[in-house]
Amino acid sequence: NQVLEMFDHAYSNYMEHAYPADELMPLTCRGRVRGQEPSRGDVDDALGKFSLTLIDTLDTLVVLNKTKQFEEAVKKVIKDVNLDNDIVVSVFETNIRVLGGLLGGHSVAIMLKEKGEYMQWYNGELLHMAKELGYKLLPAFNTTSGLPYPRVNLKFGVRHPEARTGTETDTCTACAGTLILEFAALSRFTGTSIFEEYARKALDFIWEKRQRSSNLVGVTINIHTGDWVRKDSGVGAGIDSYYEYLLKAYVLLGDDSFLERFNTHYDAIMRYISQPPLLLDVHIHKPMLNARTWMDSLLAFFPGLQVLKGDIRPAIETHEMLYQVIKKHNFLPEAFTTDFRVHWAQHPLRPEFAESTYFLYKATGDPYYLEVGKTLIENLNKYARVPCGFAAMKDVRTGSHEDRMDSFFLAEMFKYLYLLFADKEDMIFDIEDYIFTTEAHLLPLWLSTTNQTISKKNTTTEYMELDDSNFDWTCPNTQILFPNDPMFAQSIREPLKNVVDKSCPRGISRAEENLGSGPKPPLRARDFMASNPEHLEILKKMGVSLIHLKDGRVQLVQHAVQAASSLDAEDGLRFMQEMIELSSQQQKEQQLPPRAVQIVSHPFFGRVVLTAGPAQFGMDLSKHKAGTRGFVATIKPYNGCSEITNPEAVKEKIALMQRGQCMFAEKARNIQKAGAIGGIVIDDNEGSSSDTAPLFQMAGDGKNTDDITIPMLFLFNKEGNIILDAIREYEAVEVLLSDKAKDRDLEMENTDQKLSDNDSHKQNSEEATSASQDVGAVSDEPEEGGSSDVTDPEPLSPADADSDSVSISNQDSSVPGTDEAGAPEPACTACTQGDNRPQEQKTETESDSKVNWDNKVQPMESILADWNEDIEAFEMMEKDEL
Repeated sequence: NQVLEMFDHAYSNYMEHAYPADELMPLTCRGRVRGQEPSRGDVDDALGKFSLTLIDTLDTLVVLNKTKQFEEAVKKVIKDVNLDNDIVVSVFETNIRVLGGLLGGHSVAIMLKEKGEYMQWYNGELLHMAKELGYKLLPAFNTTSGLPYPRVNLKFGVRHPEARTGTETDTCTACAGTLILEFAALSRFTGTSIFEEYARKALDFIWEKRQRSSNLVGVTINIHTGDWVRKDSGVGAGIDSYYEYLLKAYVLLGDDSFLERFNTHYDAIMRYISQPPLLLDVHIHKPMLNARTWMDSLLAFFPGLQVLKGDIRPAIETHEMLYQVIKKHNFLPEAFTTDFRVHWAQHPLRPEFAESTYFLYKATGDPYYLEVGKTLIENLNKYARVPCGFAAMKDVRTGSHEDRMDSFFLAEMFKYLYLLFADKEDMIFDIEDYIFTTEAHLLPLWLSTTNQTISKKNTTTEYMELDDSNFDWTCPNTQILFPNDPMFAQSIREPLKNVVDKSCPRGISRAEENLGSGPKPPLRARDFMASNPEHLEILKKMGVSLIHLKDGRVQLVQHAVQAASSLDAEDGLRFMQEMIELSSQQQKEQQLPPRAVQIVSHPFFGRVVLTAGPAQFGMDLSKHKAGTRGFVATIKPYNGCSEITNPEAVKEKIALMQRGQCMFAEKARNIQKAGAIGGIVIDDNEGSSSDTAPLFQMAGDGKNTDDITIPMLFLFNKEGNIILDAIREYEAVEVLLSDKAKDRDLEMENTDQKLSDNDSHKQNSEEATSASQDVGAVSDEPEEGGSSDVTDPEPLSPADADSDSVSISNQDSSVPGTDEAGAPEPACTACTQGDNRPQEQKTETESDSKVNWDNKVQPMESILADWNEDIEAFEMMEKDEL
């Protein structure tokens, strides 16, 4: 009853204040007409001046048993809606919302007519409109590949001079792969085969272009060449409904090739993308590597699809994780990080989570999902309800609204919520006779045997051998899913109850992934922690041993003959390959902005700038443009691992300390307690330099580091010695810690009695100033069969202590890791390497790391000329950085 009341509130406000406009603007109580409101970019491509919300809502009215209102709505659509508008619309959105809405309306209209009480006058008018719209979408398919253009002009098509479209080269995978249900239904309803043929051709092309070794597809594809434009792959935005339509096309059309393709993709998804309870994007060519550290809300449909597939356990896990995020933020943010912080804060009242909740309840019968549905209803009423409908959330953290109520809110949200709570007697027809499109429109299953104009030739097996075991769980009988264990779903959910409150969920989920029976999944390189005894035991079984090197690194070596079994040896080989792949990928892709330590006191005046690595804790210098300036002081004990014994020397100064023996965060807390205003950690690895090593970022200790408020920077040994030499020679040395080098202190240079000689200054300035913008180059990957040590301080399982490298040795290529001092945490806290550009300028001007500080007076004209040169250099550096 509450769902019905909420629907009435939204629908009546649309009809009263917005119709015939496409959407209701619930904050200003008026309709959104394209061209009359400020453009919202791609979002407006769904609006085509065809009363979008009314068409999208047609079959929802019948599901909610509002047959009288449905009859009135159909008459309005037939009488008022014009599809021949000179307006450019999204092919994808128009297909799923308008074509799907017309077909869904037609499906329930003929069902009601058969029942004999309502719609006796109906004569297929909605189907005629659907066919007209189908023909208007067909020009978009005029490409050599068969993939449609992303947009079409309803009146002029695509390449017509007045169409204002047809120049696009790219489309998303979901945009091209989410047509088959509507187009095939249109062909089956009308007997006109062309629509189904075009949709099948697009699907065939995407299948052909999948990445063959991983069986994954990218997000964006070139519609002319078939090249992948965006090569990341997931189950969220840009791909989501492509997978959904492969499985549902099999259900609706009975064509085995769709099922085989879906199962092939599903196997790849579960192998690479699924990291229970997370679903993380990966690279299609290197699927062991995550492509991003956040998830988007559209992936919330996936547990529902897994229910249809019959794979219940991961569906329960992911759904529960999403529910915990909702409990934390009231709604699912448009995107959120792997540690469940908000990434994009909007929530446009998306229905995907409600969809998965409905499917899980149907599969398990667990009343827990009714409680979840109740939470959704309460949150909508409490936070999104406004006098003129329901408003999208602009920011889930603040509760601010956006003047927006998308048509899918009426088409899907209320449909799934009503069905979640409805008993059979609340329905006037059997919902099991229909399949839901991605917009939750109803298409009757009897279409599979009607007007079969397409031969069901199996094209899939021409390309590959399929593992039949992957087909076992498709379309299960829900009666036998949980024969003896009514607590099955609860036992899976329980470990995830607090997952959102932890900062690094992957460590938990991996450890508890296989509650119940069955072997644990093989250890993945991305999850490996050098301090985890269980992981070390697994390595031993796989024939992989750890060797501690003198420089603090840990080397991995595999001897297949020492593995416990041939299967373990295979796992070991795969693990080592993943390690190499992970390391090289991180070297190529992780970009880290360097920080600067600039010596600003006499006689340097900012001319000497040292490349420094930042910390993952403490003051973020990129947000404090002035930086932190102060005199330096060496602390006692020099390693900073216990209480500072010379606090009077450190107070209000920048503390210098040596790397090693404890965690970076511990050093920071000790010097902060002693009154230091900043800290510089100097590498204890003799001869290390930013010239030859990639930039190093200091990780936290896996705990909350908000208490650390001072800036911390890391200098390699060679750069650190420049400061130590300066202290020995001049005692009082003042430095500036900043995100990048600042202009020299000209005034101080002018007034000082002992200025450096012109030549020496000029050389130092030209060579040293831009060092802060460059990062040490990383050596190339080893050639096959060769051996190489890549000094890469980016640990693959981030160290929360001083971190060095792990190197592997079966192809002897180094990968990130930790030293003995640290106990690594899961991959949320990472030490990251820097930018891999070759370093052209050196930090020092002399090869022996000593700078000539002999000073002579420098004329003012020379200083000004010198200064101008430096300004030009700084401008060039900033331009390069941008």
